[in-house]
Amino acid sequence: MKFYKTIILILFLGIMLASIRNISAQIENEFIPLFNGKNLDGWVNVNCAPETWTVNEGMILCSGKPTGVLRTEKQYENFILEMEWRHKTEKGNAGLFIHSEPLPVTGKPFTRSHEIQILDGRNTDNYTSHGDIFSIQGAFMIPSPLHPNKSMRSLPQERRCNPAGQWNKYRVKSQDGMVTLAVNGKVVTKAYHLNPRKGYICLESEGSEIHFRNILIKELPGTNPPPDVVAKKADGFRPLYNGLDLRGWKQVPGNEGHWQVKDWILGYDGKSEAKGEDKHLWTEEEFSNFTLIVDWRLPREPVAEAVPIILPDGSQAIDSSGQGITVPVLDAGDSGIYLRGTSKCQLNIWNWPVGSGEVWGYRTDKSMPPEVRRAATPILNADNPVGKWNRFEITAIDEKITVVLNGKTVIKEALLPGVPEKGRIALQHHGDPIQFANIYIKELD
Repeated sequence: MKFYKTIILILFLGIMLASIRNISAQIENEFIPLFNGKNLDGWVNVNCAPETWTVNEGMILCSGKPTGVLRTEKQYENFILEMEWRHKTEKGNAGLFIHSEPLPVTGKPFTRSHEIQILDGRNTDNYTSHGDIFSIQGAFMIPSPLHPNKSMRSLPQERRCNPAGQWNKYRVKSQDGMVTLAVNGKVVTKAYHLNPRKGYICLESEGSEIHFRNILIKELPGTNPPPDVVAKKADGFRPLYNGLDLRGWKQVPGNEGHWQVKDWILGYDGKSEAKGEDKHLWTEEEFSNFTLIVDWRLPREPVAEAVPIILPDGSQAIDSSGQGITVPVLDAGDSGIYLRGTSKCQLNIWNWPVGSGEVWGYRTDKSMPPEVRRAATPILNADNPVGKWNRFEITAIDEKITVVLNGKTVIKEALLPGVPEKGRIALQHHGDPIQFANIYIKELD
């Protein structure tokens, strides 16, 4: 009798264990909504206007304007993603980005990532409207099979997308650096050796209206990949420019038509008719301690100009007769960034040999101690060639300013005595055309 009881107990425990495993497997295999159908909780509007991305009747509606992205709050490595989409107009363009960085790259509205194309009615020997996969903005992957013209773009092996106005279903599987795309029920596109292979998921806005719905994700076991194949973590930056209008910036008479919204680029023609300091474009908000990201470019055709040589101590080089020494450069103009509401705390943008990023009002103030003037002078010239995009990362903490230009520190914790504790930020008028983009701020405690 005892033997039978033991057998029954073992069978009972086996059944219970199998049931637990089955329930666990079911839970593990379940898809969860990446979009809740009601609002954009769990998503971050990276560089678009609020009305670019809206929710209606269980769909994410994207207006297509401006060009930019909506990303997840969370990073993903290995997963299966299912989603449905439809273009509202013929020749529409959009995309799904995976393993994305949190912010756009310098001088572009897009992030470093891998794009799964969502395109309508455009097919050539080089690309299709049926689910191409390719890396963008410095990411890397290998197509499978290789592209006929050897480009790093993976073409679908079958054309299965429905035309504009009809729904399509994508199923994306990303696992251990490989990705496959099924279009309307059949795998058609593959790529491997993805770098990065962990990051954010993004929806792309690119000029035309598109709808998304039924966005589901199932995470697969991860591999704890090394840092060199993982996107950076989002760090609390928010955009100050929305690509659609100048909300958040002071509007004054005389500036209309001169500070120009050009999709993701905020342009200036150098010809404001406003008075005095109002020629600059000022934020409505005031800021105290912060890190500011600003991309900028001087687009004017450069001309030869003689400009001063600035020494490391902030003074101008002079010859034996006491005259200032100049050197010819290709000059495309002048601008800057004002911090804390004052022109004295102006970070220069120009083509002088000393480089951009100097704190003009402190370097040139001979009443300041030598160490202050020296610290306000760039350590090195980190400017990209004339006409190319540059990125400032400016950190202001109390009376100290640090400026990183194109990844290199040019001003390091420069002490600025008397700088206001708080104030507006301005994009400077200096009479020359300039373009700005990717303006982000992170306020610091």
